Amino acid sequence: MLNPRLLSMTLLLISILAVVLDAGEQKPHKLESDAGVTMNYLLYLPTGYEEKEAWPLILFLHGSGERGDDLELVKKHGPPKIVGEGKDLPFIIVSPQCPSGQRWQVDELSKLLDEVEKQNHVDESRIYVTGLSMGGFGTWSLANHSPDRFAAISPICGGGEVEWTKRFTKLPAWVFHGAKDTAVSLERSEAMVAAMKEAGGDVQLTVYPEAGHDSWTESYNNSKLYEWFLSHRRVKGQQREKDQ
Repeated sequence: MLNPRLLSMTLLLISILAVVLDAGEQKPHKLESDAGVTMNYLLYLPTGYEEKEAWPLILFLHGSGERGDDLELVKKHGPPKIVGEGKDLPFIIVSPQCPSGQRWQVDELSKLLDEVEKQNHVDESRIYVTGLSMGGFGTWSLANHSPDRFAAISPICGGGEVEWTKRFTKLPAWVFHGAKDTAVSLERSEAMVAAMKEAGGDVQLTVYPEAGHDSWTESYNNSKLYEWFLSHRRVKGQQREKDQ
């Protein structure tokens, strides 16, 4: 019979080894919460994951074309595409998949973040959310739902209700849109940005003059976006502050 102490140590070593092997890779996972929420998602742990106690986290929300039950679709754009091609980003990256015919639900996304935070080395002061098209709308909606959870947001070719901005005027936002977008009008982003500015918010808008709906490829390929994310952190019990 195997010694209980030896068994415990063996299981611990297996657990540690599993995390080390996952570092630098993107793996499929499934959320099955006590509240009945189920969600498939990709989880990326950065290279050197075990060398730090806490890592910044990006929640990425895809567009309507990647809905379904095939997680490979989620790798089509954005951060999951970048790390899926073998490039390293210094973030834990959570990329859920929205079921066919549905849209992002903020309560479900919040439960997903709760679960990921419990199970991984997440720096709770550096949680960022970004998304494209339907995911851009989801990003604005999530900021409205949980304005004190995030350190910064980056909605791409999305939109929302302008009155929401009163809830997150101190939440830094970098917004992207294509001037020739016929799927989601540029005015949707402009209205949100104008409302944030009017309320004294920390927001910037980048418009690509020749871009249509795909304003995300150039945005996510821009290293300055990730540097911008890392320059912001949320201070517990206080408003967010920008790193110097």
